[in-house]
Amino acid sequence: MPPDQAIDPYYVVRRSSIHNRGIFAARDIPAGAHIIEYLGEKVTKAESNRRGNALFDEASKTGDAAVYLFILNKKHDLDGNFDWNTARLINHSCEPNCEAVVSRGRIWIVALRFIAEGEELSFNYGFDLECWQDHPCLCGKPSCVGYIIAEEYWPKLKELIAERDAAIAEWTAPPDDAPKKKKAPASSKKKLPVKSLPKP
Repeated sequence: MPPDQAIDPYYVVRRSSIHNRGIFAARDIPAGAHIIEYLGEKVTKAESNRRGNALFDEASKTGDAAVYLFILNKKHDLDGNFDWNTARLINHSCEPNCEAVVSRGRIWIVALRFIAEGEELSFNYGFDLECWQDHPCLCGKPSCVGYIIAEEYWPKLKELIAERDAAIAEWTAPPDDAPKKKKAPASSKKKLPVKSLPKP
């Protein structure tokens, strides 16, 4: 059973070295513990897309907007963009100590392992490869892949990064004494994912 957080909270909000504010273990947390519920408004997929696109447009203009849309099921998402949803402050990590679990229509952040008091809580946001370059990761873990991407996409992500870096190196290299017309690198012909808003 999830704990009564009002009586015995597992967490505390502090400044994070990853990004802005984060959530930290207020005491030792055992593996499997339901730490905090991800709260929000249940919305349809259409409304979720509308809100997400609106926030994306705002961010492109102001550089200051956050999206906290969480996939709930095939028909609905959860919009957690509310001050009373403390769980929205949990940062992404490529080596997370928590995971998001959907149970009976509610989303819980659950400990993957023992978490020591003072350790920052994190989970993998599970973004796909669309617009991967727009989501750099700052977790600083040894296994960090540099971008906020679900682990299942890491092999493909590494290929995309290698292609990008190879293209940059080729097109920025100094010309030969007798330059020849070169074909565009294969990576420059690659159709990148359509720009849309990934959801955690």
